[in-house]
Amino acid sequence: MNHLVLLGDSVFDNAAYVPGGPDVRSQLQAALPAGWQSTLLARDGSVTRDVATQMQRLPATATHLIVSAGGNDALLEAPVLTHPVDSVATAMERMAAVTRRFENNYRAMLQAVLGARKPTAVCTIYEPRFPEPAMQLQTCAALKFFNDTLLRIAIEFGVPVLDLRLICADDACYANPIEPSVVGGQRITTAILDLVTRHDFSCPRTTVFGITLGQIQPKI
Repeated sequence: MNHLVLLGDSVFDNAAYVPGGPDVRSQLQAALPAGWQSTLLARDGSVTRDVATQMQRLPATATHLIVSAGGNDALLEAPVLTHPVDSVATAMERMAAVTRRFENNYRAMLQAVLGARKPTAVCTIYEPRFPEPAMQLQTCAALKFFNDTLLRIAIEFGVPVLDLRLICADDACYANPIEPSVVGGQRITTAILDLVTRHDFSCPRTTVFGITLGQIQPKI
Protein backbone atom coordinates (compact mmCIF):
# COMPACT_ATOMS: atom_id res chain seq x y z
CA MET A 1 0.00 0.00 0.00
CA ASN A 2 1.33 3.44 -0.98
CA HIS A 3 0.23 6.41 1.09
CA LEU A 4 0.66 9.91 -0.37
CA VAL A 5 0.56 12.84 2.06
CA LEU A 6 -0.07 16.43 0.98
CA LEU A 7 1.65 19.12 3.07
CA GLY A 8 1.64 22.90 2.89
CA ASP A 9 -1.06 25.41 2.07
CA SER A 10 -4.30 26.03 0.14
CA VAL A 11 -2.86 24.83 -3.15
CA PHE A 12 -3.84 21.43 -1.72
CA ASP A 13 -6.35 22.54 0.94
CA ASN A 14 -8.65 24.37 -1.48
CA ALA A 15 -12.09 22.98 -0.50
CA ALA A 16 -13.30 26.41 0.70
CA TYR A 17 -12.72 27.87 -2.76
CA VAL A 18 -14.51 25.23 -4.84
CA PRO A 19 -17.97 24.94 -3.22
CA GLY A 20 -19.93 22.21 -4.93
CA GLY A 21 -16.86 20.92 -6.74
CA PRO A 22 -14.17 18.42 -5.77
CA ASP A 23 -11.12 19.79 -4.01
CA VAL A 24 -7.57 18.72 -4.83
CA ARG A 25 -7.48 15.93 -2.26
CA SER A 26 -10.81 14.47 -3.47
CA GLN A 27 -9.68 14.57 -7.09
CA LEU A 28 -6.37 12.97 -6.17
CA GLN A 29 -7.97 10.19 -4.14
CA ALA A 30 -10.34 9.38 -7.02
CA ALA A 31 -7.48 9.27 -9.53
CA LEU A 32 -4.93 7.27 -7.53
CA PRO A 33 -4.17 3.76 -8.78
CA ALA A 34 -5.34 0.73 -6.83
CA GLY A 35 -3.22 0.24 -3.75
CA TRP A 36 -2.76 3.97 -3.11
CA GLN A 37 -4.37 6.27 -0.56
CA SER A 38 -3.91 9.95 0.28
CA THR A 39 -4.03 12.16 3.36
CA LEU A 40 -4.37 15.95 3.45
CA LEU A 41 -2.28 17.62 6.16
CA ALA A 42 -1.89 20.90 4.26
CA ARG A 43 -3.86 23.80 5.74
CA ASP A 44 -5.12 26.98 4.10
CA GLY A 45 -3.02 29.96 5.18
CA SER A 46 0.06 28.00 6.18
CA VAL A 47 3.56 29.35 5.65
CA THR A 48 6.76 27.31 5.37
CA ARG A 49 7.31 27.33 9.13
CA ASP A 50 3.93 25.66 9.68
CA VAL A 51 4.89 22.54 7.75
CA ALA A 52 6.96 21.23 10.67
CA THR A 53 3.78 21.24 12.78
CA GLN A 54 1.91 19.39 10.04
CA MET A 55 4.68 16.79 10.04
CA GLN A 56 3.88 15.99 13.67
CA ARG A 57 0.65 14.39 12.41
CA LEU A 58 2.32 12.37 9.68
CA PRO A 59 0.66 8.94 9.43
CA ALA A 60 2.93 6.03 10.27
CA THR A 61 1.93 4.48 6.94
CA ALA A 62 3.03 7.49 4.84
CA THR A 63 5.21 6.52 1.88
CA HIS A 64 5.36 9.70 -0.25
CA LEU A 65 5.28 13.40 0.70
CA ILE A 66 4.48 16.38 -1.51
CA VAL A 67 4.86 19.92 -0.22
CA SER A 68 3.36 23.11 -1.62
CA ALA A 69 4.56 25.99 0.54
CA GLY A 70 5.93 29.48 0.05
CA GLY A 71 3.03 31.35 -1.51
CA ASN A 72 1.85 32.72 1.81
CA ASP A 73 5.41 33.64 2.73
CA ALA A 74 5.44 35.74 -0.43
CA LEU A 75 2.09 37.32 0.46
CA LEU A 76 3.43 38.37 3.85
CA GLU A 77 6.34 40.10 2.11
CA ALA A 78 4.07 41.88 -0.41
CA PRO A 79 4.37 45.32 1.32
CA VAL A 80 7.95 45.54 0.03
CA LEU A 81 6.46 46.14 -3.44
CA THR A 82 5.02 49.47 -2.34
CA HIS A 83 8.04 50.79 -0.43
CA PRO A 84 9.42 53.94 -2.05
CA VAL A 85 13.03 53.67 -3.25
CA ASP A 86 15.42 56.05 -4.98
CA SER A 87 17.03 53.51 -7.31
CA VAL A 88 16.68 50.03 -8.78
CA ALA A 89 19.77 49.07 -6.77
CA THR A 90 17.97 49.87 -3.51
CA ALA A 91 14.95 47.87 -4.64
CA MET A 92 17.22 44.89 -5.35
CA GLU A 93 18.80 45.19 -1.91
CA ARG A 94 15.37 45.02 -0.30
CA MET A 95 14.38 42.01 -2.39
CA ALA A 96 17.67 40.35 -1.45
CA ALA A 97 16.77 40.73 2.23
CA VAL A 98 13.33 39.22 1.57
CA THR A 99 14.92 36.36 -0.36
CA ARG A 100 17.36 35.58 2.46
CA ARG A 101 14.50 35.26 4.95
CA PHE A 102 12.63 32.96 2.62
CA GLU A 103 15.73 30.89 1.89
CA ASN A 104 16.36 30.28 5.60
CA ASN A 105 12.73 29.34 6.26
CA TYR A 106 12.37 27.12 3.19
CA ARG A 107 15.61 25.25 3.79
CA ALA A 108 14.66 24.59 7.41
CA MET A 109 11.22 23.38 6.28
CA LEU A 110 12.60 21.00 3.69
CA GLN A 111 15.18 19.61 6.10
CA ALA A 112 12.38 18.88 8.58
CA VAL A 113 10.32 17.09 5.92
CA LEU A 114 13.28 15.09 4.64
CA GLY A 115 13.97 14.05 8.22
CA ALA A 116 11.07 11.61 7.83
CA ARG A 117 13.13 9.77 5.19
CA LYS A 118 10.22 9.42 2.77
CA PRO A 119 10.24 10.05 -0.99
CA THR A 120 9.52 13.78 -1.18
CA ALA A 121 8.65 16.35 -3.83
CA VAL A 122 8.07 20.09 -3.64
CA CYS A 123 6.07 22.59 -5.71
CA THR A 124 6.98 25.97 -7.11
CA ILE A 125 4.71 28.94 -6.41
CA TYR A 126 2.29 29.53 -9.25
CA GLU A 127 1.67 32.94 -10.75
CA PRO A 128 -1.54 34.62 -9.51
CA ARG A 129 -4.29 36.10 -11.64
CA PHE A 130 -4.76 39.63 -10.32
CA PRO A 131 -7.10 41.73 -12.48
CA GLU A 132 -4.98 44.88 -12.09
CA PRO A 133 -2.22 44.73 -14.75
CA ALA A 134 0.36 46.60 -12.65
CA MET A 135 -0.19 44.39 -9.60
CA GLN A 136 -0.02 41.25 -11.74
CA LEU A 137 3.23 42.36 -13.36
CA GLN A 138 4.86 43.36 -10.07
CA THR A 139 3.80 40.20 -8.27
CA CYS A 140 4.99 37.84 -10.98
CA ALA A 141 8.34 39.64 -11.11
CA ALA A 142 8.76 39.37 -7.34
CA LEU A 143 7.82 35.68 -7.32
CA LYS A 144 10.80 34.95 -9.53
CA PHE A 145 13.02 35.62 -6.51
CA PHE A 146 11.06 33.12 -4.43
CA ASN A 147 10.91 30.44 -7.11
CA ASP A 148 14.59 30.74 -7.95
CA THR A 149 15.39 30.25 -4.26
CA LEU A 150 13.01 27.31 -3.96
CA LEU A 151 14.43 25.59 -7.04
CA ARG A 152 18.02 26.02 -5.89
CA ILE A 153 17.19 24.44 -2.53
CA ALA A 154 15.34 21.57 -4.21
CA ILE A 155 18.40 20.94 -6.40
CA GLU A 156 20.66 21.14 -3.35
CA PHE A 157 18.69 18.32 -1.69
CA GLY A 158 18.01 16.38 -4.89
CA VAL A 159 14.21 16.36 -4.71
CA PRO A 160 11.83 16.48 -7.70
CA VAL A 161 9.73 19.56 -8.37
CA LEU A 162 6.18 20.12 -9.59
CA ASP A 163 6.33 23.42 -11.44
CA LEU A 164 2.89 24.87 -10.72
CA ARG A 165 3.63 27.79 -13.04
CA LEU A 166 3.43 25.35 -15.93
CA ILE A 167 0.65 23.22 -14.47
CA CYS A 168 -1.74 26.08 -13.62
CA ALA A 169 -0.94 28.15 -16.67
CA ASP A 170 -4.28 29.75 -17.60
CA ASP A 171 -7.18 31.57 -15.98
CA ALA A 172 -9.41 28.47 -15.81
CA CYS A 173 -7.04 27.02 -13.21
CA TYR A 174 -7.96 29.68 -10.63
CA ALA A 175 -11.05 30.01 -8.44
CA ASN A 176 -9.85 33.51 -7.46
CA PRO A 177 -6.56 35.33 -8.02
CA ILE A 178 -4.58 33.03 -5.73
CA GLU A 179 -6.48 29.75 -5.21
CA PRO A 180 -6.83 26.72 -7.51
CA SER A 181 -10.17 25.96 -9.12
CA VAL A 182 -11.57 22.51 -9.89
CA VAL A 183 -9.78 22.70 -13.26
CA GLY A 184 -6.56 23.71 -11.53
CA GLY A 185 -6.97 20.87 -9.05
CA GLN A 186 -7.46 18.42 -11.89
CA ARG A 187 -4.22 19.51 -13.52
CA ILE A 188 -2.35 19.43 -10.21
CA THR A 189 -3.65 15.91 -9.65
CA THR A 190 -2.51 14.82 -13.11
CA ALA A 191 0.97 16.17 -12.47
CA ILE A 192 1.20 14.56 -9.02
CA LEU A 193 0.28 11.16 -10.45
CA ASP A 194 2.86 11.61 -13.21
CA LEU A 195 5.55 12.44 -10.67
CA VAL A 196 4.91 9.70 -8.10
CA THR A 197 4.56 6.97 -10.74
CA ARG A 198 7.47 7.98 -12.99
CA HIS A 199 10.16 9.56 -10.81
CA ASP A 200 12.96 7.35 -9.51
CA PHE A 201 13.14 8.44 -5.88
CA SER A 202 16.07 6.11 -5.26
CA CYS A 203 18.23 8.51 -7.25
CA PRO A 204 18.65 11.87 -5.45
CA ARG A 205 18.27 14.20 -8.38
CA THR A 206 15.91 17.04 -9.23
CA THR A 207 13.53 16.48 -12.11
CA VAL A 208 10.98 19.18 -12.93
CA PHE A 209 7.46 18.00 -13.76
CA GLY A 210 4.98 20.20 -15.59
CA ILE A 211 2.03 19.18 -17.71
CA THR A 212 1.68 18.68 -21.46
CA LEU A 213 -1.26 19.57 -23.67
CA GLY A 214 -1.99 15.88 -24.06
CA GLN A 215 -2.44 15.53 -20.28
CA ILE A 216 -4.99 18.33 -20.01
CA GLN A 217 -8.50 16.96 -19.59
CA PRO A 218 -11.65 18.76 -20.77
CA LYS A 219 -12.78 21.47 -18.37
CA ILE A 220 -15.18 20.33 -15.67
